[in-house]
Amino acid sequence: MARGSDGVTLQHLRYFIEVAAEGSITAAADLLYVAQPTMSAAMKDLEARVGRTLLLRSARGVTLTADGTEFLGYAKQVVEQMSLLEERYIGRPPSRRLLAVSAQHYSFAVDAFVRMVRASDAAEYDFSLRETRTWDIIEDVRTLRSELGILYRNDFNGNVLDKLLRDAGLVFRPLFLASPHIFISRKNPLAARDHVTLDDLADLPRLTFDQGANNSFYFAEEILSTLSSAREIRVSDRATIFNLMIGLEGYTISTGIISDDLDPEIVAIPLEVDERIEIGWIGRSAIPLTDQAEAYLAELRTVVAEFGVTLLG
Repeated sequence: MARGSDGVTLQHLRYFIEVAAEGSITAAADLLYVAQPTMSAAMKDLEARVGRTLLLRSARGVTLTADGTEFLGYAKQVVEQMSLLEERYIGRPPSRRLLAVSAQHYSFAVDAFVRMVRASDAAEYDFSLRETRTWDIIEDVRTLRSELGILYRNDFNGNVLDKLLRDAGLVFRPLFLASPHIFISRKNPLAARDHVTLDDLADLPRLTFDQGANNSFYFAEEILSTLSSAREIRVSDRATIFNLMIGLEGYTISTGIISDDLDPEIVAIPLEVDERIEIGWIGRSAIPLTDQAEAYLAELRTVVAEFGVTLLG
């Protein structure tokens, strides 16, 4: 591959991706059958060429700096695109598949991820799925830590989210519309109802996902976040929120799409409100998706279509 004397090569990028994945220069060198001094020298050369410190070295291994985390996203994109080009035009066998996704706490996002991994024909892959806060999803995609993000938008938060995305060079693309449901334990007395109202929920603990320092109503994962609740519990992960649904008969408001295989103790009951939930994905406006990302989105559409929701894209 031609380059200038100060350019970064694909070999640099491939070495760096393995070092980041292993958290160790020695382990990456062993994996790639490269001498440890050669790998170490390549990483120092890479940092000199980009003019930034990408790795923090210690006796325990290496960790990424903030610049390193951002650089890793770009490196994965370049290597993936080059691999696809080689497969299409040179006839080389498929290489290690790469994909990172950040999402709000949706079981359908996990279900689709499982299906994508099972359907992958790659002998080697490096996949990542991060369930995280709304602000962090935007940051992950902005810095290319993740190729795409999954989140919701509605009339209340749409203007704020759209401005943030524009400023970050990102775009929101709708996937589907869903009617609001509550998620509750199968043992909850409301589980036998055909539908519930907000009045039915007045005495139950409301469970929401904590948004950290950016705990604005606009970043909430749940609709109707501005409504007051006498009993409010914030959590950081789906396992905890489901345990509290069972242990405290709490509820959360979401799409109604839930996997019986992944969450067998939880049911979705329609909530009578004049609202709709629009789920979509965000990505870099100037960078096309890789085939692996497209495969994930295809599985996501398949999963949600099984629940009869209205697909938008």
